[in-house]
Amino acid sequence: MEISVSTQKAMMEALLFASSGPLRVKDLKELTGLPENEIEDLLDDLKEEYRQRGGGVLITQLAGGYMMHTNPDCSGWARKLKASEPARAKMSQASLESLAIIAYKQPITKAELEALRGVNSDGVMKALLDRRLIRIVGRKEAPGKPLLYGTTQEFLLHFGLKDLTGLPTLKEFQREDVV
Repeated sequence: MEISVSTQKAMMEALLFASSGPLRVKDLKELTGLPENEIEDLLDDLKEEYRQRGGGVLITQLAGGYMMHTNPDCSGWARKLKASEPARAKMSQASLESLAIIAYKQPITKAELEALRGVNSDGVMKALLDRRLIRIVGRKEAPGKPLLYGTTQEFLLHFGLKDLTGLPTLKEFQREDVV
């Protein structure tokens, strides 16, 4: 039995809405049994329909998958809601600094991070690992085989990035300093 396009779109919407994070095309294929090219076409159509409608929700590609999120034009109301909810733990300056170094230099060892920062990073590394913003990605072929660290999907989600190419370049930082 063939499923209508409108039913397929409804399926995609329901899955994206119910998901707590981005869904990859591969995941959607496993869940629906639809071919990847059809899923991509359906998602492209839905993304455009949501964009044209100008509603409070959009579908975008983030962190290697697709997800629903609040339209930036409506973010004020979402912020108001979030402000009424218990606050999430904020990141310290040391955590942000370390996370930026890891994001740009990955894979990187703790010793390399500490050499760049000039301070011990034990507590910061533990906090970033606990928040699942970084993970162990392997071991370096060096004496003692130190652990290598890199960012996670949670990092991409937290900062609203599709992938690491979305990180600002050094030139972009320099331009902001001039302004």
